[in-house]
Parts: sequence; C-alpha cells; structure tokens
Amino acid sequence: MEANYIVVRFGELTTKGKNRKLFTQKLLKNTKEILFEFPQLQYQLQYDRLYIYLNGANHLLVNEKLKTVFGIHSFSNAYKFEKDLDVVKDAIAKMINEDTKTTFKINTKRSDKTFPKKSQDINREIAGHVFHHVDRQLKVDVHHPEMLVTVEIRHDAIYVMTNIIKGAGGYPVGIGGKALLMLSGGIDSPVAGYLTLKRGVDIECVHFAAPPYTNEFAREKVFDLVDKLRHYTHGQITVHVVNFTKLQLAVYDHCDESYAMTVMRRMMYRIGEKLAIKNHCLALVNGESIGQVASQTLDSMNVINQVISIPVLRPVLCLDKLEIIDIAQKIDTYDISIRPHEDCCTIFVAKHPVTKPNVERIEKSEINLADCIDDLMKTALETAEVITVGA
Repeated sequence: MEANYIVVRFGELTTKGKNRKLFTQKLLKNTKEILFEFPQLQYQLQYDRLYIYLNGANHLLVNEKLKTVFGIHSFSNAYKFEKDLDVVKDAIAKMINEDTKTTFKINTKRSDKTFPKKSQDINREIAGHVFHHVDRQLKVDVHHPEMLVTVEIRHDAIYVMTNIIKGAGGYPVGIGGKALLMLSGGIDSPVAGYLTLKRGVDIECVHFAAPPYTNEFAREKVFDLVDKLRHYTHGQITVHVVNFTKLQLAVYDHCDESYAMTVMRRMMYRIGEKLAIKNHCLALVNGESIGQVASQTLDSMNVINQVISIPVLRPVLCLDKLEIIDIAQKIDTYDISIRPHEDCCTIFVAKHPVTKPNVERIEKSEINLADCIDDLMKTALETAEVITVGA
C-alpha cells in the first residue's frame, strides 16, 4: 500500500503557548518552500500536527526533503481512513502482510474520546485480526518491535502510521531573525551556520578572500558549503565575498607579527558588522571554539569583540573538534571542508601568535594603520561581490 498522507509532529514548538501560531505558520511556509518541487501536495495545519496530503507524490522523495526542515520533531507516512475499525483492521493486515518483518506492536491513541472502544481493547482487536489474516509467522513485541503500527483516532478520521522518522528538530528558520555567518572554507564555520539555522535564525554569509594568495578552488569550496547549508533553509543563501588582500597585507606590513592575526580579526569584525547592519542582520556568527587556535582564547575573543557593538554568536564554542567533525559529516560538509585549498586566515599565520593580547598594544598597532585603514575598509565594502546561491 502506498501512503497517502504524511503526519508531521512539532515537538519543541508545542511549548510556545500564545506564540505557537507564529511558529507553526512559519514552519508551514518553510515546509512549502522546501517541498516546492512537489506542487501536488496539499497541507492542513492543525493545533498540534501538520498533515500533508501526497496526491500521488513519491513519499520516499518527500521524506528526504522533510528531514531538512527545522521545526519538525518527527513525521510518519500515514494512511487516512474513515472511522470504521473493520476497514482499518483489514488495511493494517494488508500492510503487515506486504512487509517481511516478524515482530510488531499496535499502539492506539484516542484523541477522540467519544470513539466507543478503549485504546487497549482496540490494540488487542487489531492484533488478533492480523494473526488471522497474515500468512507468515508473527509475534507481538511490546518493547522492541520491528514494525510499530500507530493508530491515531482523531475527530475527523483514523490515521494509521507504520514508521516514525526523526526530523531536524529546532525552530523554523527565520522565526528568530537573521544573522551574518563569517564563513571560511574550514570545518567549523559551516557547522556553526547549521546550528544557527536550527535555532530558527536565518543567515547570510560573508567570506573574506585574498586573491591571488587564495585561488578559485578555495572560493569554490565556500560556495559548495553554502549549497549544502541552503537545503536547510528556504533554498537560497546570499554570500558577500570581500576582497581582503590589501587590508591583510597592510596589517602584516604595519603590525607586530605576533599581533597581526588579532588585528586582522578585528578588521573582519568591523567589516562584518557594517555588512550585517546594511543587510538587516542582528548578529555575527562564526565557528570559534574555545582554545582551538590563538585567536580563539577568551583573552583574544574579548579583545577582538571590543571593536563592534552587535552580538557575536558562537554555536560551536564549547564543542571539541571531534564533536564538530561528527556534525560536519552528518550535514555532508566535512569532505568539502577538508579539500586542500586554504583561506585567507590559514595563509597568513604568524609563527608565534599571541594568545593573551594586550588591548593597548593592539590599539597602538592600529594607529600605525590610521592613514590607510578607512580607505581600505571602504573599498573592501564597496567592491564586495553579492552572490545568491540557489537563486
């Protein structure tokens, strides 16, 4: 039997009280955008569920897309029946008969308490019918069944589900505003972007390129990473590519080498803040993890943060590298990130970068750049490329 419905469960969204409708309406909008290639789908949003009528669409293809929709706790392929238990019993026997599994469990939930039979009685009645109408040997396993058949008796109909598929969780993308992701070609920042999207914050990206020291392959990495991330959104992500070469060279020409990375990061934050404000982003996001490199000690982050006034979100701050890699592999960005093409931060690395920078010394270093820094930052912002991936 082919499923004719998908039942979507909201999970965390059910805790939102008076704001629940805002979250569920946003989830519905995002779901429609991600499933745009299935125009035959119909949607029915209820208080605690979203019902998607397939109208002949391949449920397996729809399933794969639904797994990327943040805000969905779980979903099931479902069969909708009139409220006739005999029809439901025959259908479940047919489903199990078409399968090869040898253990099963019937789990009935009655949202409609006016339905004349209790849940446990319905479970026993359906299981007995299955034993009499399935050709192979079967057992009921109430703890670890190979096939869990869920029967939901609701006011409008009876829904039968034979699987529970884990969703992406989190909040619908965009419900929490928008932030600007500082995206390198490494492992950490795409994971930070994914985790930001999961909490309902939409993203644009800024990438700092340093041609000719970075090449087209490094640039290609970045856009391939964005292409992976966009599938967790409404299908498009805007990327701002900033030519950082002249600024970077000026920093390394005028600053003590051990402080150059810290000064460079402060420049990136200043540019990032201006781009964020211009594009209605409420925060910067990056892939910094405490102590991973010299610029990611608490002392360094404190000094770097002082040049901007908007928040900086660091979703992987307290994760170790192996935990970050696990997420990167899960979202299919890891193999892209480890391609051997360096970004601007890895090319200009000091032999002995400072881990506890002195802010007064940093400010003196920046005084040396006073004659050129404003013009270089203005040029970098004015010449930034704006590319929408997925447009």
